Amino acid sequence: MATTNDIKNGSVLNLDGQLWNVIEFQHVKPGKGGAFVRTKMRNVMSGKVVDKTFNAGTKVDFAIVDRRDYQYLYQDGADYVFMDTTDYEQVTVPASVVGDASNFMLENQIVTIAMNEGAPLYLDLPASVILEVTYTEPGLQGDRSTGGTKPATVETGYEIQVPLFLETGTKVKVDTRTGDYLGRVSE
Repeated sequence: MATTNDIKNGSVLNLDGQLWNVIEFQHVKPGKGGAFVRTKMRNVMSGKVVDKTFNAGTKVDFAIVDRRDYQYLYQDGADYVFMDTTDYEQVTVPASVVGDASNFMLENQIVTIAMNEGAPLYLDLPASVILEVTYTEPGLQGDRSTGGTKPATVETGYEIQVPLFLETGTKVKVDTRTGDYLGRVSE
């Protein structure tokens, strides 16, 4: 069993039967008293973020999390089917685990899936993806110089805000964490 001295960013701890992903940690050695480790952790299942402090050297249970690249194949009802890029084994991931990532996933896209004891925990998408605008209202003449935005639907069906000058068929870069428009992509 490991101790709090082994905690690093990205570690997954098993506390009271729940898995917690360490977002950030700080080892603190005050002038008086014993050292301690201050952590900010996210619950893997619910997404809840908490601050927790451990005494230095306290034993903690690290969960074994296997992160691998998978290729998104297709949606099967409410579930999503992925293929392991190393051994071509297919994995079905429920929509509850995929969550908002489905707004940015295209078929054949590579994503990282974290698994614990064969059960998928969460998906990691690239920081940004390139999507094509499938529908947006035409911009009015004279609106092109203002900093205004308009709604646009991308090929996954997700709606984002884009500048007024963009037209249907334009490829755009979208931030997968916030859903924000990052810029046009030239062919």
